[in-house]
Amino acid sequence: MRNRLTPITSVVPYLIVFVASACTLILEIVAGRILAPVIGVSLYTWTSIIGVVLAGISVGNYIGGLVADKYPSRQTLGLILFVSGAFTVVILPLISIAGDVVSDLPLLPRIVTLTAVLFLPVSLILGMVTPIVIKLQLQELSRTGNIVGRFYAVSTAGSILGVFLTGFVLIQWIGTRPIVLAVAIVLFAMALFFGDLWKIRGKLPVVLPVVVSLVAILLSFTYEDVDGWVESGCDEESNYFCIKVRERTIQDQTVRTLTLDQLLHSYVAKDDPSFLVYGYEKITADFVALQEYRIKTPKIMFIGGGGYTMPRLIEHRYRDWEVEVVEIDPVVTQIAHEYLWLPLNTNIISYHEDARMKARELDKGTYDMVVGDAFNDFSVPYQLTTHEFNQQVKELLNPNGIYIVNIVDNIEIGQFLRAYVNTMQHTFDHVYVLRDDDLWEQDERTNVTYVVVGSSTPISFEDLVEANEAVGWHEPITRFMPDDVFLRWFQKEDPIMLTDGFVPVDQMLAPVFLHSR
Repeated sequence: MRNRLTPITSVVPYLIVFVASACTLILEIVAGRILAPVIGVSLYTWTSIIGVVLAGISVGNYIGGLVADKYPSRQTLGLILFVSGAFTVVILPLISIAGDVVSDLPLLPRIVTLTAVLFLPVSLILGMVTPIVIKLQLQELSRTGNIVGRFYAVSTAGSILGVFLTGFVLIQWIGTRPIVLAVAIVLFAMALFFGDLWKIRGKLPVVLPVVVSLVAILLSFTYEDVDGWVESGCDEESNYFCIKVRERTIQDQTVRTLTLDQLLHSYVAKDDPSFLVYGYEKITADFVALQEYRIKTPKIMFIGGGGYTMPRLIEHRYRDWEVEVVEIDPVVTQIAHEYLWLPLNTNIISYHEDARMKARELDKGTYDMVVGDAFNDFSVPYQLTTHEFNQQVKELLNPNGIYIVNIVDNIEIGQFLRAYVNTMQHTFDHVYVLRDDDLWEQDERTNVTYVVVGSSTPISFEDLVEANEAVGWHEPITRFMPDDVFLRWFQKEDPIMLTDGFVPVDQMLAPVFLHSR
């Protein structure tokens, strides 16, 4: 007689399937944050994660069906749950080991290989749970469809809970690595409570997975201690970023750096808010001086706060200006207050929501300058790149207003900058491409930060020089792309128009991403 699953209540089989599916999706969501410090966050990363986990579930369902027919017992289920817990624990030390091993591979094979090593085994093993539980619950063939349908409905419900619970609550509450350990504990607990593991005697093929799992865990302890597993290296983990703040000295200045995932986003000097490191920040400062010269007390909005470097500079230099920041992540603003010397009593107004949504609520025609600084490395919020959003920004600006955005691209192999400029030209009468040097066609770097400016009125380098001299600021660092270079580059191929219905930003940046890693 088969050793069927005969739990205390009929709810337990569904509970097992529900929790196992939730654990699978929890690990899938957490995977993106775990992999971010090693291979970054990109379309390729998430494509690899989703593909690997789905492959694991698919193969696991198939193998689970074969195992269920040959070994339909509670002990089999217990082993599966135990081994899945073991492979979950092993994810944490394997991050460093596998990351070093695959570091010399080209980018795409590196991403897929690393993702598969970490997450394919556990997703495959967890994929075996549902077929085994179904086999143990089948009593008569006439009810097969009903039973299978109910179990897969419960499995899907568990997956949905895992997604929402992880994304909305767990990551910010306890962090990604503790989540992985918690999943392992849950799986071990289910193995002990529902698996009858103590009844296994003398069955080497069945015991072998347990032995292999224990050996893997013990070997993991020899590589890194548990504290190293739990520590993610982040000072804070928000719903959006792994946030790190470090202190260093640059040009005799004590500065703190803000890193969001892999991007070193900001340098902030304690004693000199006007200290700027990045060229695009200095270009923005040139245009701040232009608007000061034109308007005296402009109203400025920043899309993306980061380290609040420029908003803090403006507040320090111009006490009576109105400065607003739309920063989607409230934890980033909190970090700026706690570690980056942004005063708690600042006059800067911060809105913590998506800029696309917030733009609809703001007073139209009242802003003299909008600064776009929300593009995180190659992770571009596509909804802020389209013609429709540009129209929203133009409506916020007064007739002399300026829209200034920094963009990472390579003008030789990338397509995003060209498409973005083309899209801006459909909204603004005058669009300029800027950088902080004249290496327009000789720059050998893979990617460069460019600044794109849109305005309803013409702007020249002479205007910046006159304005900066008049307000007692500095000599402009801004360099305009020469007309002949612009024509050769812009007409190299037909540029794409970015709209809400067609905005392939990740694909356009793909060549740059692949060449930069």
